[in-house]
Amino acid sequence: MAENLPTSSRRRLSPALVLFFLSPMVGELLSSSAPPAEFFNPVGFLMLSVLYGGGAILVRELVLLWGKGWPSLLALGAAYGIAEEGLMCKSFFDPGWMDVGMLGWYGRWLGVNWVWAFELTIYHAAFSILIPITLTGLIFPDRRQHAWTSTRRLWLLFAVWTLNGLVIFLAISKYHPSGLHLGAAFLAIAGLCVLARRLPWPVAPRGQQNEKLGRPWRLAILGFVGTMALFLLAWALPATRVHPTVVIGSMVLLVVVLVHRLWRLSGRNGFSDAHRLALISGALGLFILVLAPVREWSPNQPDNPTGMSIVALAALVFLLWLRRRMRSRLNAGSAGVTAPQ
Repeated sequence: MAENLPTSSRRRLSPALVLFFLSPMVGELLSSSAPPAEFFNPVGFLMLSVLYGGGAILVRELVLLWGKGWPSLLALGAAYGIAEEGLMCKSFFDPGWMDVGMLGWYGRWLGVNWVWAFELTIYHAAFSILIPITLTGLIFPDRRQHAWTSTRRLWLLFAVWTLNGLVIFLAISKYHPSGLHLGAAFLAIAGLCVLARRLPWPVAPRGQQNEKLGRPWRLAILGFVGTMALFLLAWALPATRVHPTVVIGSMVLLVVVLVHRLWRLSGRNGFSDAHRLALISGALGLFILVLAPVREWSPNQPDNPTGMSIVALAALVFLLWLRRRMRSRLNAGSAGVTAPQ
């Protein structure tokens, strides 16, 4: 795989290294699942980086090897979510898991926290895998179509990622699900991997290939509303004591609607970088503008959320920097000048 890299690219900052740290920063830090005091603990930081970053690299390289697109990224992202939460942390089955809250009993059936399991699978597919990989591609557009690591290093990473997962399985969670539960999780992961291998590139249905994307801010709104809807369905709707199948069905319907909408909009030519960044910025906007400040300044927090406002500000600055960098590259290209990478 390394032979696909341009010679000059090997001497630059590695996209794989950026993705290795960016994935846990989005999936754990910015989401406030692991606030700064917890996230930057040396041991925790290393384990989270291997777990999230290693998983994101493995998913990205597989999709590239198979010649697939973002639907396959989502399918493998869902498989990653089940591997992390079902097999390693076992939070899909543990009613007393530290973050599960009321979802440890609401929607629990046959030893599975079903509402939590569906929400976390969707969350990891989008925020732990798809978004960090896409952001890294926007940072390194000239290496988007190349492998970011060698085959040997990829196998080594897989071994380290698996060992890290085994440590989490044995040391972090003391809950013991049955062999049937673990076997079902393995089967779900295998099924999603097969699905990702067979999914085609997203092509708009006949008559929709020329549908206009419109201005990027429209996608930003879509990302923000979609993210807010997922969290409201997963956490606010259960408070009404509606039947859990309604909550799960609503989340599945939301994903189907959003994926179908993005599928139609992407068409044959896909999204422009400006539209990709707008969609991601909207999705992360809920964390930056709402969740992080609320987490830091609300009383009676279960952990120490100090610094979440700084994390949100840093994320905002990063997105603005990336937007400006993309514009500079576009302007330089329009003028016939190669922009510095």
